[in-house]
Amino acid sequence: MPALALAGCGFRPMYGPQPEATRAGLETVRVGLIAERNGQLLRRHLEQRLGRAGVPAKYDLRVGLAYGIEVQGFERDGTPSRVRITATANWFLYDTNAPPRLVGTGVDRAFDAYNVPENQFFASDTAREAAERRLMEQLADDIVQRLAVRFEAGPPQPA
Repeated sequence: MPALALAGCGFRPMYGPQPEATRAGLETVRVGLIAERNGQLLRRHLEQRLGRAGVPAKYDLRVGLAYGIEVQGFERDGTPSRVRITATANWFLYDTNAPPRLVGTGVDRAFDAYNVPENQFFASDTAREAAERRLMEQLADDIVQRLAVRFEAGPPQPA
């Protein structure tokens, strides 16, 4: 019964199926190049989630990526034992008109951490790379979700 009441007020699950207009809008977003390896991963995840299927681009998504690293634990000799990474994506959505106009912007952050095993350099590198991959997936999910909300309200217009 509560589900019927929520459906009557316009409630829809955030991660459920998207309306056709929202999906069609997301397919018109082209993702620009993002610097460095993690930028490439983020771009790939964004493209997979946006679902571009040969549809002409109406919007350009430009993303800047920044990192912060914080040591959260130390061994007795002072070497780090746990590291927390903060990834911040500043994104800008432009239409493809000439000249391009800004139609949306946002900032998304994701956090992850990993242990630094003592004298296990390969394990430490593997843990860091896995944390960075998870961060890029989370940022891609967050950005696409914000874009979906934007497209659900209709085609984005310049501010």
